[in-house]
Amino acid sequence: MLDRDGFRPNVGIILLNQKNQVFWGKRIRTHSWQFPQGGIDRGETPEQAMFRELHEEVGLQPEHVRIVARTRDWLRYEVPDRYIRREARGHYKGQKQIWFLLQLTGQDWHLNLRATDHPEFDAWRWNEYWVPLDMVVEFKRGVYEMALTELARFMPRNDQRNRFLRQGHRPREGDHLHHVSTVDGHGMELPPGASFDPDPQSDQASKDRTEPQGQ
Repeated sequence: MLDRDGFRPNVGIILLNQKNQVFWGKRIRTHSWQFPQGGIDRGETPEQAMFRELHEEVGLQPEHVRIVARTRDWLRYEVPDRYIRREARGHYKGQKQIWFLLQLTGQDWHLNLRATDHPEFDAWRWNEYWVPLDMVVEFKRGVYEMALTELARFMPRNDQRNRFLRQGHRPREGDHLHHVSTVDGHGMELPPGASFDPDPQSDQASKDRTEPQGQ
């Protein structure tokens, strides 16, 4: 479903925990990280699409979150031709997105990357609000910057943002990671489907992947 300018309606999700850290997911079988997002189906409102994508991608139900804010207007990004399937070139131009800022009211164990049989992520972590944008595919970075900037003013009072993360600052040792290794000899229990990539830094290969339908 494209608009007259060739943009597909889409939603993006910035999910906060109680420390104002954001959910940061690693795209399945890649080294790139991003927020949950997905297309709006015909007949859906942006809010309905957001709740559907929230469940499909991270396993959460509406009762597990609170809507804090959303962007006022559509935010758009164009997809380079090399990422577009040949038959769609000349028609599909990119995505226009409504972004939602959500607060997790449930628990970490409610997150489930295997809620459907077509998972989008194979690892996740909590990250400071200003995520390292060099880990995002290049043509999406401008929209991430606009969404984070517009929604930052709605952050709860315990916001401890680190704007240096905009420049790709690596997570510090001891940050809250969800993984299967041991710490001081004690195994860490994971939510269903969660795992951890010990080196989440992006590489050139992540920029060469194809843009999947709906993303």
